[in-house]
Amino acid sequence: MTSPPPTVLHPETEPALDLLTVPQVMARLQLGRSAVYDLLRTRQLASITLGRARRIPAHALANFIRARLEQEAAA
Repeated sequence: MTSPPPTVLHPETEPALDLLTVPQVMARLQLGRSAVYDLLRTRQLASITLGRARRIPAHALANFIRARLEQEAAA
């Protein structure tokens, strides 16, 4: 019997899924902890929970910033 070929992951074809901590998002947005948690609570900024830890995908932060820029431009 032959075994199936091993699965090869190609990082250049897989989207990067960097997960940021709340302090990292605080630093990038220059906001306080409460403000970041308010964005998470109101679902303006997407996140996942891993155990007791909250993580924000980097693409979710980029989407949030892009949406806010579009809102500002439309106003």
